[in-house]
Amino acid sequence: MAETSVPSAGVPNAPASPRRVTAPAVAAFKGRGAPVVMVTAYDAPSARIADGAGVDVILVGDSLANVVLGYDDTLQVTIDDMEHHVGAVARTQPRALVVGDLPWLSYHVSTADTVTNAARLIRAGAGAVKLEGGRKRLEAVRAILDAEIPVMGHLGLTPQSVHALGGFRVQGKDLEAARAIVDDAVALAEAGCFAVVLECVPDAVARLVTDTVPIPTIGIGAGRHCDGQVLVFHDVLGLEERVTPKFVRRYANLADDARAALERFAEDVRGGRFPASDETYHAADNVADMMIAVYGGDDASPSSDASDGVEAPHPA
Repeated sequence: MAETSVPSAGVPNAPASPRRVTAPAVAAFKGRGAPVVMVTAYDAPSARIADGAGVDVILVGDSLANVVLGYDDTLQVTIDDMEHHVGAVARTQPRALVVGDLPWLSYHVSTADTVTNAARLIRAGAGAVKLEGGRKRLEAVRAILDAEIPVMGHLGLTPQSVHALGGFRVQGKDLEAARAIVDDAVALAEAGCFAVVLECVPDAVARLVTDTVPIPTIGIGAGRHCDGQVLVFHDVLGLEERVTPKFVRRYANLADDARAALERFAEDVRGGRFPASDETYHAADNVADMMIAVYGGDDASPSSDASDGVEAPHPA
């Protein structure tokens, strides 16, 4: 989808700024030929990198639980956790659409609580929410949509149903299960969802869904026939090393690079090579002399320079 620009408000002759991606803009990808690019990210630094790379959607996923927070599955993450991390991503003011994942037991509750929880993610800065499940979740979908909140669906392997599914397994492998996924996708589209994630389903099933529904399908482990693709930031960059699903393609090995960099830092600290003079703030000559006169010691510090007036941007 071609990127449009708008002039900066109130600034004459200011360069045009990219228009933010919205849920309707994502829905409009359907049939245009250009795929939707979505990345799952959980904090401000990763959001800045993803947005700088030009992705269309940043999903703040409940996989936060096992990728970042150290849990074994997504069931431990709460609406408080999701609100916190959606806010961190949204405060970077990305061009990309920010989608907040509704965690387990945040929409399996009363309609009022479902809408309230969705609203919390919108108030934190999301432009839409995502939830798992098909026809059995239509009441929740419709209630959230009635509150003017865009909804992205999620079918196939739904990690919040890991116990009911018997583990993390490919879904839709037999005819009945495949038909159920198609019927669920149709129901979500008819209810008003603007897109649907298809996770870990055979490519033929994903293609059938994609050809059937009028909204974009975004695949993760669903083959190349979807209208878009999503991977987790940490998987793409090689930061997550514990598990490598079949569908993941690594484009970097940043965990190795990070370890090597930290090893060099540790070596420099232990060897007395860090910090060096140009990484140190120095007192003026007369101050150093006075301190020596009062407290004793050797003047081993170089003279101050103009850069000493600049505060460190990242205090520990």
